[in-house]
Amino acid sequence: MDYYIQGILILSGINLMAVLGLSLLTGFTGLFSFGHAGFMAIGGYTAAAMTVKYHIPFIPALLIGAIVASLVSALIGVLTLKLKGDYFCIATLGFGEATRLILDNMQYFGGARGWPGIPAYTNFTNVIIINIIGLILLANLIRSKHGRNMIAVREEELASQISGINVFKYKLISLMISAAYAGIAGGLMAHYMTFLQPKMFALTKSTELTIIVIFGGLGSISGSVLGALVLTSLPEILRAFSNWRLVIYGLAVIIIMITRPEGLMGGYEFTPKSMKKLFFNLKEKRLKKSAGR
Repeated sequence: MDYYIQGILILSGINLMAVLGLSLLTGFTGLFSFGHAGFMAIGGYTAAAMTVKYHIPFIPALLIGAIVASLVSALIGVLTLKLKGDYFCIATLGFGEATRLILDNMQYFGGARGWPGIPAYTNFTNVIIINIIGLILLANLIRSKHGRNMIAVREEELASQISGINVFKYKLISLMISAAYAGIAGGLMAHYMTFLQPKMFALTKSTELTIIVIFGGLGSISGSVLGALVLTSLPEILRAFSNWRLVIYGLAVIIIMITRPEGLMGGYEFTPKSMKKLFFNLKEKRLKKSAGR
């Protein structure tokens, strides 16, 4: 495979891990977060510290990064998940920016200058394997009783509480799992770029992840995959347009959101059953078209 295309797919896979976690939180539980870049930063710096300073193997380092990000999210969740309306979203935005500013002043990790010399352990193979594991775990969670409870919280919080669902508990679980996914994405990024700098995890990164989730379709794992592939590769495809590429990228997102406000997939999932149904529908349409002639 061409090295350039492989690089785009690796970046798409890294973004996909963070997007899958955010999809659980936003698409399936109904909580909007603009601080997921902060969890990526925590996971990335922790995983890099494990491999560089403590010589821990790559995969355990990723898991430690995910655990630390999840524990931090638990603390944030306990303090903020009882907030109503848009206040949780504002709180996560503040957390993301606070994380970036703290890392700017931590000379142990290089501060604002950045941290070079991180080993290049992330490759196409391990990104694909981690993505597949992440997809399987998330799909099984959504189909489980816990996943159904999270969807119930998204649809009607008060009715869920009356029916016996512990709303705060499921919000917290969703946030912690989401942060763990973001932490793994941060660890993969650190060991692909071989360099970390706090500005890599600014508000624009959190906004990009949220746009991908909405673009792909809220409540659709398949949409998250498609959104990550399209919106990660689109700026690279448009690189020939130089300074205009981000303008065209923004216009493309706006056009999709106007024409399909429910996102590309709109809650639809690619499953063997749905693909079979789609195949038979297309076949039936072709037969009717042939009969009409």
